[in-house]
Amino acid sequence: MNSLEIINSGDKFAHASVGNLHSFDGKLFVKEATGATSCEISFGTLPTGAAVPFFHSHKGNEENYIILTGKGKFQVNDEVFDIAEGSVIRVATNCDRNLKCTSEEPMTYICIQAKEGSLSNYTMTDAEITERENKL
Repeated sequence: MNSLEIINSGDKFAHASVGNLHSFDGKLFVKEATGATSCEISFGTLPTGAAVPFFHSHKGNEENYIILTGKGKFQVNDEVFDIAEGSVIRVATNCDRNLKCTSEEPMTYICIQAKEGSLSNYTMTDAEITERENKL
């Protein structure tokens, strides 16, 4: 099993790591470690032939799955479709979902959960260009 390593943090940020994604195993939620207030992010890995052991549905939060490695099948209610590295799947509230790894390699994915319909401003509609000394 993996753990989340807190690397550093400040008044306005938190920096954590799940480590090497190629050797990641299991499921890990990061909200508590980072102090996130807008969404929950989790990392998950399924070995060959394995599926999440249950279907689930959310009442208020949509989920966005990003497949990092491997391939498999995704089911939303009664609809099943293929997924693979690079797939991004949004699942709305009040419907069942599950995924299964069908590749020879484990399937590693990120799941981002946030309140459905809450995004009103994003990218440059919520940003402003600022002046600051670049110390990178």
